Amino acid sequence: MPVETAVPIPKGRTPLVIRVLVLATFVVILNETIMINAIPRLMADLHVDDRAAQWVSTAFMLTMAAVIPATGWFLQRVTTRQAYATAMAVFLVGTALSALAPTFAVLLVGRVIQAGGTAVMMPLLMTTLMTVVPEQDRGRVMGNVTLAISVAPAMGPVLSGLVLQVGSWRWLFVLVLPIAGVVTWLGLRQLKNVGEPEAGSIDVLSVVLAALGFGGLVFGLSRFESSDYTTPALFVAGGIALIAIFALRQIRLQRTGTPLLDLRVLLAGTYTKALVLMSVAFLAMMGSMILLPLYLQNLRGLSPLATGLLVMPGGLAMGVLGPTIGRLFDRFGGRWLVIPGAIGIAVALAGFSRITLTMPYWQLLALHILLMFSLAATFTPVFTLGLGALPHHLYSHGSSMLGTLQQVAAAFGTALVVTVMSARSSALVEDGVDAVTAHLDGTRLAFLVSAALALIVVVAAILLPNRAAVEEDIEGELAAPTPPELVKG
Repeated sequence: MPVETAVPIPKGRTPLVIRVLVLATFVVILNETIMINAIPRLMADLHVDDRAAQWVSTAFMLTMAAVIPATGWFLQRVTTRQAYATAMAVFLVGTALSALAPTFAVLLVGRVIQAGGTAVMMPLLMTTLMTVVPEQDRGRVMGNVTLAISVAPAMGPVLSGLVLQVGSWRWLFVLVLPIAGVVTWLGLRQLKNVGEPEAGSIDVLSVVLAALGFGGLVFGLSRFESSDYTTPALFVAGGIALIAIFALRQIRLQRTGTPLLDLRVLLAGTYTKALVLMSVAFLAMMGSMILLPLYLQNLRGLSPLATGLLVMPGGLAMGVLGPTIGRLFDRFGGRWLVIPGAIGIAVALAGFSRITLTMPYWQLLALHILLMFSLAATFTPVFTLGLGALPHHLYSHGSSMLGTLQQVAAAFGTALVVTVMSARSSALVEDGVDAVTAHLDGTRLAFLVSAALALIVVVAAILLPNRAAVEEDIEGELAAPTPPELVKG
């Protein structure tokens, strides 16, 4: 099998391998949010309550958080085609099982299997991109990746709303199945292997610690929406403790070159700043994706489909602007894009904190487009700057850590805004305020907290360099693991 390497590509052209992977990633990531509007149908058809039905989304997110830490190790041990075939095959099996699920338990199993395949695709795409695309073209090509990572989650609720208007929730999987099948076939026809797989055994204890630690943390955060905070807090504390043990074990395994997730990526200051910025920005995005539909449906009386159509322009703008922002990054660098983008995120969220029951829809649309535009101006340069600060052999680990923290940030963002909104609303109701006014005030406060957190994004943006480069003072430390013969005891 021929092996591609990072060679110059024609100006204005995106490598075929990246196009195929972007298309596949779009299809699989779409499924992370596609079930949001289907909860009432599931409750009626499969005879479950609302808390149980929410697990179709929670289980997907939990699996992503548990599996992604292992993808860095996995991608270094298999060829590109093997990784792609495995991810898409797993996703297809999960999709078929979900479409045919006779019971809610079987549907959950199908969603978990779906998520297992999805978890591999994003790190595979990012690692391949950083390998085959030369530095001067990465911004433009990374802009195309924005179509997969931003438009797909935004389009999920819209597409599901359209499908549910005319058919059963099962059609959400039935329609995806042939599309994913065609994408898989095209990929296996066109993909060539990128890089050489490495030999190495897997540390089972690390896998268990990562799955329980990150999975427990995301589960605990996702449960804070309930009135009982004790149980979620225990899961969060247990998850953090297991993640700490996982980190210590990875540091020990790094001496032999066999860590499940190589934490030396954090020695690259630019990557670490990018990691913080991306996590907080993703937190803000997911928080708004939860708060805005709740406000539009519960307080303004819009249907799920109308809600999806209102937020669709922002998601589309984010994806369409991705390639343009990528080209601007290649030409001018990252700072003049990331800093205004970070400020735009804070301004948009602060604007949402002033919503009323009569705010014109065009103003809500304008704020949402500003938020999505600002996120696009931030995500593409930060992805490129962060991973560009790592040496080649750590790309897969850097991508895996970024994907893991995105899932944690999504869970934390959801937990934070729902908890703040609920606590404020409950306190006002107890003081005699009517329920609608209390809910509105709680929503405003939750947006204001998100805007305050967005200031961290502004600070991190100011600290980022204009161009990516492996820091010379740590390049030797990042270059390779310590030879086994030098490891003592």
